[in-house]
Amino acid sequence: MEIKKTLEGEKLTVAISGRLDTTTAPELEEALKESMDGISELVIDFTETEYISSAGLRVLLSAQKTMNKQGSMVVTGVNDVIMEIFEVTGFVDILDIQ
Repeated sequence: MEIKKTLEGEKLTVAISGRLDTTTAPELEEALKESMDGISELVIDFTETEYISSAGLRVLLSAQKTMNKQGSMVVTGVNDVIMEIFEVTGFVDILDIQ
């Protein structure tokens, strides 16, 4: 997995490529934790993401909880496989997916 962060003022875009699973989720969690101070808008770009596991979902849920307190979070570029995972787990009701 590769993580690319782009900061524009108070907007942070995090682009994830590869697989977000048990092995890579801690890396994303750490990258988000160190970058979210002072952020009012978080965009997580899944355009290059192939797969997400429950560990990845947990990281997204944690980020969403943090952003509920300080701004907004949007998930973009979701492919059909990941959208199906979001639908089955109910994450379509939790996340703002565009």
